Amino acid sequence: MSELRTVAVTGAASGLGRELALQFAAVGYTVYGTALSMEEAGGLADEPGVNLSIVDVADDAAVRAWADEVAEAVGDHGLDILINNAGILTPGPLEVLPIAEIRREFDVNVFGTISATNAFLPLLRTARGRIVLIGAMTGRFPLQFNGPSSATKAALEAIADVYRNELRPFGVDVVIAQAGNMLTGGPAKTAAALDRVTESFTAQQRDLYGENFAAFKDALNSMQGSGLPAVDAAAWVVRLATEEPAPSRAPVGQDAVEILRRVASDTDEQLDALRAELLGARVA
Repeated sequence: MSELRTVAVTGAASGLGRELALQFAAVGYTVYGTALSMEEAGGLADEPGVNLSIVDVADDAAVRAWADEVAEAVGDHGLDILINNAGILTPGPLEVLPIAEIRREFDVNVFGTISATNAFLPLLRTARGRIVLIGAMTGRFPLQFNGPSSATKAALEAIADVYRNELRPFGVDVVIAQAGNMLTGGPAKTAAALDRVTESFTAQQRDLYGENFAAFKDALNSMQGSGLPAVDAAAWVVRLATEEPAPSRAPVGQDAVEILRRVASDTDEQLDALRAELLGARVA
């Protein structure tokens, strides 16, 4: 039996993806990852067992070319694990956000996931492998001023269910990891994105949303800043990616455990009150 173990990780250059690449390589996997640029990769390409390609997951042709490169490298072994990790965050009131920015988030978070999954399915079938989608607790608990991200993560919940049932006959497992707040490098990017939205408000938009968005910004920065460290979040995901039998979905982080428990038991009114409490929102 071959000793080779293979994993592909989208968005492997930073944050959770970078730590996933390092942890998989540390336990003997050959890692194939994507980065948007070599500058973004920050030296990860020099790590033993890690192979990086410059790929925008929203570019289907580029994703398929990457899959072809991986296929040539792994040969008859195939791909043991695909981690669909690449994602972006577009915070702000839905009324205010440019539709092009919302569309871009769907292109990366949703269509990029489908593109990578489909490109690697021949290799995954060969290895009877596993697909892990990095979702979020907001896929089941959408938050105000986090609409595009919540919507894309909700879409991943449905996509995971569909793929799981369509791919079961081929022995390919599908897992969705419902992440809570993570201290993975994302908080700095999120804070910058939140500031850009605030600066873009017109006077009317500031009157409509300024107070509640400011409370949301403070709450989100605080939650992400105290989230699960990257090393721990990655270890949690690696465990989901390798445990037997495969869970169909599982929270990542104690905050996700608690929120998803509440989602399963509370009414809409109770969950709306929880949203307001978590985000410090003014309720009319």
